[in-house]
Amino acid sequence: MRRLRGAALVLLGAFFIAAGALHFLKLPTYARIVPPWLPAHVLLVQMSGVCEILGGIGVLLPRTRRAAGIGLIALLIAVFPANLFMATHSATFADLAPAPVLWLRLPLQIVAIAWVSWLCLRR
Repeated sequence: MRRLRGAALVLLGAFFIAAGALHFLKLPTYARIVPPWLPAHVLLVQMSGVCEILGGIGVLLPRTRRAAGIGLIALLIAVFPANLFMATHSATFADLAPAPVLWLRLPLQIVAIAWVSWLCLRR
């Protein structure tokens, strides 16, 4: 079980580091999915990218794992409106993914929160 947890931690950290990097590599795409009622789309994307990268690094370090987990869970909750916006406007984002995939992302947010919680918040 210890090896499984260790591998899951590395995978989680790598996932968030890579996801955060994509915010900068694909900035126009990410800015496009920010709901229109939010201001400063580019800044929000950059901030969330930095938070994902720092959270991913923090997950890998035992001393910062708990704080990183709390931050990543808050971030996953904060970006939920963007995923909901994409799903409810799936025709607009058909070039990115088919509608069923966009809707599938919503419950996957809960899975991601559970994954972070299991690895970072359990004692």
